Amino acid sequence: MKARQGFDYAMLALLWGSSFLVMHRTIIPFGWVGVVTFRAFIASGLLVLFALLTRRCLVFGAPWWRFAIVGATTVVGQLVFLAYAVQSIGTAMSAILVATIPLFSMIIGHFWRIETITALGRVGIGLGALGTVALVGFPAVPITSGFMLGCGAMVLSTLSAAIGSNYARLHLGAVSSFDSTIATFFFGGLIALPLLLLVPVPGPVGLSDVAWIVFLAASMSSLTYVLYFRLVAEVGATIAISVEFVVTTVAVVLGAVVLHEALTWVQVAGGAVIIAGCLLVLGLDPRALAAYGKRPPLE
Repeated sequence: MKARQGFDYAMLALLWGSSFLVMHRTIIPFGWVGVVTFRAFIASGLLVLFALLTRRCLVFGAPWWRFAIVGATTVVGQLVFLAYAVQSIGTAMSAILVATIPLFSMIIGHFWRIETITALGRVGIGLGALGTVALVGFPAVPITSGFMLGCGAMVLSTLSAAIGSNYARLHLGAVSSFDSTIATFFFGGLIALPLLLLVPVPGPVGLSDVAWIVFLAASMSSLTYVLYFRLVAEVGATIAISVEFVVTTVAVVLGAVVLHEALTWVQVAGGAVIIAGCLLVLGLDPRALAAYGKRPPLE
């Protein structure tokens, strides 16, 4: 990675890791569907406003339905299921399961002929599956139907993220990360909007609640997705998405310190096994990273 790409990577890890706490705060007043819907529209609107103020020309350069697919996966699928999981199983558990995204990304990339799974990669996928079983099967709380639904929601969230990332890599590589983020969040908000009929906003919303969701949208959606899509285009979906390892660490530490969430030693070990498996899948040694980073973006 180049120095600027490394800075983008670090910013993503810090902001996305902290976003679990902010999402936990905003789910209460807006609901787990409302927080994603309003977050998406605010994020898209803020970027459009920035473009107008700076007289930036927006050139989307791809059919609208491609952005809708990425919005349906990386915004609606990923964030709605994530929001549901956060309120069901907590930020620490949700954050550790987020680390499975690169496993799904590599498998999907293999079938789409974007990535190649090596022998070590297959071992890594097996370790990831084993770690997930340890994480879900030995929790610090009773295994209830709500707990299992939360874990299932996280699996759907990570799967959606992996699908959307690889799809963006294949079909939106020529579109700037700024323009991709605007369109992706707009269509994501549009797709999530009807879900409010099923899961409405719980009650009255205060000014502080609005301030928190604007902060969530501005710093942890608008900014981070611009950085993320830029990394996807420059170094590939799997390398870019490996930032979730660091995101997991940041979120688990914050969950333990701020929210006093508990994990069993088996779960901690399961999380470590998942990350080890992902490292094998990605082949994250310096030579592999250098070779991967030099590849031109796919059209």
